[in-house]
Amino acid sequence: MSPVTVFFRTLLRSSAIFLGAAVMFLHPPLEWRAGATPHTGVGAQQAATEAAVDGLIGALKDSDAGVRRQAATALAELGNRRAVPALAAALKDSDPEVRARIVSALGELADSRATTALADALKDESVSVRARAASALAEIGDRSAVDALIAAAKDKSPEVRRRVIAALGELGDSRAMDTLTQALKDEDATIRRAAAAAIAELGGDGDGRIHPNPHPHPHPHPHPHPNPNPRPNPNPGLHQLRIR
Repeated sequence: MSPVTVFFRTLLRSSAIFLGAAVMFLHPPLEWRAGATPHTGVGAQQAATEAAVDGLIGALKDSDAGVRRQAATALAELGNRRAVPALAAALKDSDPEVRARIVSALGELADSRATTALADALKDESVSVRARAASALAEIGDRSAVDALIAAAKDKSPEVRRRVIAALGELGDSRAMDTLTQALKDEDATIRRAAAAAIAELGGDGDGRIHPNPHPHPHPHPHPHPNPNPRPNPNPGLHQLRIR
């Protein structure tokens, strides 16, 4: 076999391997390789996802702010909590829009490891970041953020105050009762309404704490009849005969 033939065969084999890898990445469930098993496909897909998470974490330090914003959004959509520490660290980003997007991402991931960073974000210079931080803390549900939220209830922005009050109601800690009561006198009517709703949530049970699941999904039939047809017709055919 001539050296030229060997070269072209090697080139074709390498191209096929590259094409196969591309197909597996774009269509992970597709098992086109001879002898492939479902476990092999799942493993390849998981490895590709983990590699993508690593790439997106790296993109949080990209020189372009748009890339950093999109990376934060993508990490939230992937739902991989391994990204939480990197996102929390990225809250020091110089771009306020990037910080706001990261705060939202941390709220979606709902991991308590982000609580401290989000509590610090309640003091951010950006109104959007502060407001989103309050909502994100409510999503996480970590009551260690209550003190930070109580302090933020005096924020100069009505939007921030409203979200802080709502978050305190969601967390359901009795320490917030005085703050919520004071918010009933806020100059902004939306905040007064939020305070009233939060107080109602806070008083969900006797010790000033709401139940673990304050907003359960309503049952489609909260009081179903034990027998929806208590007196069924024992002979439906006879009934039909009578009414003809």
